[in-house]
Parts: sequence; structure tokens; C-alpha cells
Amino acid sequence: MPVLQTARHRTAYLEAGPPDGPLMIFVHGWPELGLAWRRQVEHFAALGWRCVAPDMRGYGGSSVPAAPSAYALPEVVRDMLELHDALGAAPAVWVGHDWGAPVVWNLAAQHADRVRAVAGLCVPYLAPGFGLATLLPLVDRDRYPAERFPSGQWDYYRFYTEAFEQVAADFEADVAASLAVLLRRGRPDLLDRPARAARIRENGGWFGAAHRAPQVPRDEAMLPAGDFAAFVEAFTATGFRGAGAWYVNDDANLAYARTAPDGGKLRMPVLFVHAAWDPVCDTVTGRLAEPMRADCADLTEVTVDSGHDVVLERPDAVNAALEGWLAAQSPPR
Repeated sequence: MPVLQTARHRTAYLEAGPPDGPLMIFVHGWPELGLAWRRQVEHFAALGWRCVAPDMRGYGGSSVPAAPSAYALPEVVRDMLELHDALGAAPAVWVGHDWGAPVVWNLAAQHADRVRAVAGLCVPYLAPGFGLATLLPLVDRDRYPAERFPSGQWDYYRFYTEAFEQVAADFEADVAASLAVLLRRGRPDLLDRPARAARIRENGGWFGAAHRAPQVPRDEAMLPAGDFAAFVEAFTATGFRGAGAWYVNDDANLAYARTAPDGGKLRMPVLFVHAAWDPVCDTVTGRLAEPMRADCADLTEVTVDSGHDVVLERPDAVNAALEGWLAAQSPPR
């Protein structure tokens, strides 16, 4: 696995495809690794793209700083700019899922010259920034009455700000069990009720009084056994503290978004992939994706029948969405 070491950060990354091919960079979210993009990297490398999938700050073979403030989006975007420079700095197609989406959205808003086109999966673009202050006004209050669910489905996000060390410790108590619980296929029936994520504070954490994940079989449809083992090994080494620190930098992240040129409007081609069965990032029946439509000049939207981990659950559908969107651009990119 190649590693880029700079004066401020280490980035490990996967790479495949011809070195002179057009550049496509895949940015993962929580709790994943660059390896989560295996099927996309293999697919687009075979089509002639130079594909790169880094382990993000706090994950896998990349740096795991101790200070939670080190995981603010300005720092993460700098990581990606350094990686981009090392790869030759030709304008790239950037693709992000979960927390990877705010990374590529911010990079596109702040550094449009680096971006040929940008795609976000599950987490839509919010020009004012991604944080509780921008998410809570978009909560579906029919499903999440304010008096019962003041933070809506983002209750788990707020819990990070209140019990940061506990969240990490609970996930670390049994890494394999935690990943088996988290990396599972979506269920459309879960959309009929408030998301589990809306009750985390009430329950005293993801796993309640047990403070450790229950034993469940891994979902074999999500990751091959070898990749799942690599995830377990990586999170056993790094823990979950760095990965969780992404959730505790709202002030810095929102301030950063306010510095974007042109009010954060995106003028390049943009793709957004909705996961139809995502109970937290409910962009299909809720209002979460509405602001994005006003802030993207060239927006394509595709909906995939999947839970939140659409990259793992429906890799072929994700590949088809990306490939179709790229082919439809004029001139083709």
C-alpha cells in the first residue's frame, strides 16, 4: 500500500489503473477504510481511470492525531490537497461517501480548480456547512417530534459531543462485534419508525448498559471475509477515537464553509446518490437534500435501493451511477 508522508501528515492509499489515466479519488467515511472502495477501484481502473482510495485521517495506515481538533475538515481537506499534489494535481473526479462526502464537497467549494467533477453518496451538499446547526432545521418533525426527539435522527451525533470518550471505548470493547453490527444491509421497513440513531443519548450509548456490541454474525453480503478481517485489524490498531473525532468539530467546519468563494455554489458537474433505505440520511422522503438543489448548477441525482453503506451493499449500482453520470457529461470526462 503506497504511503505519502509530508511534514504534517501520513496518508496510506490504494491505487490501481494506468498511471497516465484520468484521476478518480474515492474518499471513505465512518467506520471504513480506503479498502471499502475495492469494487469501484477495480471497476474504474479496468476502464482506464487512475483510481486512488486513501485511508482518511484517523483510519488504517494514515496518521491518527491525538487531539480531536485535528479532525476538522480544513485539516482533512489539506490532507487531500497534499495527496492530490503528489499524484500530479490534474483536476480529478472526487467521490465521497458518509463523512467522505463533506470532504469532497468542501474541496469542490474551496478548490474548484482541483475538481473535474464531484460525487457525494448519502450525505448531500450543504453550502453553509455540515454540522448540527445546519442539519437540525431539516429534520422531519412528523417523524421526530421536537419534544420527543430534539435532535431527531442526529441524536447519535450530539452524543459524541457529550460522551466522546465513552463512544470510542464502547466500540473498542469488541472491535469485530462492533463492525459486524455497524456494517449491515439496509432494511426498508426501518423507515416506518424513528431511527435507532435517534435514541442513543436516551439509551446511554449505542449499546446501552452493556457498553459493548452484541455478538451477531457479520453480514457476508457487505464485505468478503478477508476485507472484514482487514477492517478488524485496522480498527484494533487505531481504535475508534480518531474516527469519532470527526463529529466534534462543528464550529471549525461551519466557519470553514463560510469562507468558500461564491457562497459555496458548485459550478462543476455534481452527482448525488440517494440511498433509499438510509434511516439517518433520509434524502428521499425528507428535506435533507433540498438545499443542495439550489447550490449546484449541474446536478444529477440517482436513487439506489440500499441502506446507508451503499458502497458495500450495492457496489454494482454505485458503479453504474458513476459511469452513467460521467458518460453523460458533454464533453465526456
